[in-house]
Amino acid sequence: MMQGKMIDVKKISKNEWRIDRQGAMKVPVVIYASEKLLEKMKEDITLEQIKNVAMLPGIVKHAVCLPDAHQGYGFPIGGVAAFELDKGIISPGGVGYDINCGVRLLTSNLTIKDIEKKKKEAIEKLFQAVPSGVGHGGATRLSREEVKNILEQGARWAVKQGYGTKEDLERIEDNGCIPGAKAEYVSDRAVARGLPQLGSLGAGNHFLEIQEVDEIYDKKTAAAFGIKEKGQVTVMIHCGSRGLGHQVASDYIKFMEDKYGWKHLPDRELVCAPIESELGKKYFSAMSAAANFGFTNRHMIMQWVRETMSKIFENIKLDLVYDVAHNVAKIEEYNVDGIKMNLCIHRKGATRSFGPGRNEIPEIYRKSGQPVFIPGSMGTASYVLVGTEKAEEVSFASTAHGAGRVQSRSAALRHLRGETIKAELEKKGIEIRAGSWKSIAEEAPEAYKDIDEVARVSHEVGIGNLVARLKPVAVMKG
Repeated sequence: MMQGKMIDVKKISKNEWRIDRQGAMKVPVVIYASEKLLEKMKEDITLEQIKNVAMLPGIVKHAVCLPDAHQGYGFPIGGVAAFELDKGIISPGGVGYDINCGVRLLTSNLTIKDIEKKKKEAIEKLFQAVPSGVGHGGATRLSREEVKNILEQGARWAVKQGYGTKEDLERIEDNGCIPGAKAEYVSDRAVARGLPQLGSLGAGNHFLEIQEVDEIYDKKTAAAFGIKEKGQVTVMIHCGSRGLGHQVASDYIKFMEDKYGWKHLPDRELVCAPIESELGKKYFSAMSAAANFGFTNRHMIMQWVRETMSKIFENIKLDLVYDVAHNVAKIEEYNVDGIKMNLCIHRKGATRSFGPGRNEIPEIYRKSGQPVFIPGSMGTASYVLVGTEKAEEVSFASTAHGAGRVQSRSAALRHLRGETIKAELEKKGIEIRAGSWKSIAEEAPEAYKDIDEVARVSHEVGIGNLVARLKPVAVMKG
């Protein structure tokens, strides 16, 4: 990772920092981080990247850096920005290559005592049932016409095919289908990459994890989410739109660069188009289609998890809590300086965090606020939080999406060995199944920031309040 420049950052409060407007910046930057997390951001170009975001046309109020922020492509991962619809832009670098990389959480009616003796068998069977890895295709082969339906219908298509239930759709962001998606704006090459990969986990930081509830911080909200007691078994699925989403990003970066260039921008990676332009609208539709592919992907994996676990554990019941997207742009309404505005919110490595009452969240969670999931790295805890009204006021209803890397994958491989990490995890009682030793070494816990600190800062700032902590029992990696 590149070393960051010296940037003047002012301390506002314990976990809040600010970069004032200067030069070509149109708005200031707000950073939510502890001193420890801020120092990690200074080790790469995170702060320089979010400062560049603040220079983009039509940006509103401020650019936001979340507690897990680290260097990315264009926007930092953990970067959020809002743009006016008539003056603003939409940028693939503000969404990310893995469109709708997201997290789905299932609760069960079992406790850790019920599964302890069979957890190794369970993760082995899940590894066999759920395809994973970069080159590994999904378990379903589809015609191009069916892929078109998936891109425009999302998880609704999966339910029609017998994956999950209609009730599940009520517990997915956008009910599993972002409106306005058009398959015609997704290239043949993107479809060709996605065709063999639907229903597969992918590599990198993606995982499928059997967990247990380790701590409950907010019993009332936890109960509303189906989290009832310490020791309860949960399952978390973390993956995205695979090669299809990556190709959509690549295609539109080129289209936008060819049409609009980048000399007027602070960074070539922030190439963009006006939101209301023909190309901007096409990208938004293609991105939405890729996001729908991501929802469908996780929906199918969930079905195979349910089928596999029911063969091992008699009478197991796995209920979907919620499914959240991380890399996506959305049109949402906010009150900015007393004026209600529809804005295009870019969340790059960020989780939507709506508080109580928002119509966008399911009726069952409208009193409590939206479930928020911050997955850990392999071998560390994951967190369940709840969205807040304060997040709507200060961070465009966004909070962290994970631990955030502190080492590149190549750096991790230079000094970490997969065999050693596996042995260390097993000493902690965590079973792991992965496609290679390399994939274990790349995703070692020490390659990431402190997830406990990231969750704590989110809670202390008030952009996502702690509900429960989940610790891994058995982990599947690509």
